[in-house]
Amino acid sequence: MKKLGILLLALAAAPVHAQTASSTSPDPEAAAIRQAALDYIEGWYEGDASRMEKALHPELAKRIVRTDAASGRSRLDSMSAMTLVQYTRSGGGKKTPKESQVKEVTILDRFQNAAVAKIVAAEWIDYLQLAKSNGEWKIVNVLWELKPKEPAPSK
Repeated sequence: MKKLGILLLALAAAPVHAQTASSTSPDPEAAAIRQAALDYIEGWYEGDASRMEKALHPELAKRIVRTDAASGRSRLDSMSAMTLVQYTRSGGGKKTPKESQVKEVTILDRFQNAAVAKIVAAEWIDYLQLAKSNGEWKIVNVLWELKPKEPAPSK
């Protein structure tokens, strides 16, 4: 009887989420945000510059903080939409074997015409800021970080 009381208390304390029509029906905005993120990462892996360009706002800024190992000082490296499209066109992402291509997309938040998403890729993690511009979701900013290198297997 004591266990049943503890279980009922735990269930009463658990958060309750009401299902509404909007939570059970497909969300076209979330689907469009996810598609922009997939156009970005799959476009990279496929070397598809037009798909990459479709995902990006022309004024995109892609940034990473890099730290100089010798001095310990950090700097902010930036890349524009045009540069990213050119890297894609040159086939940079095609070097990643199909079986290693990770493209986990998570929409972290959305409010009206602004959204934030996360992509876990093969060798890095991207945090995307997206804006709905002229009726389409476009990536405006990317802050990214390289994943730590895995140690080589010991022999």
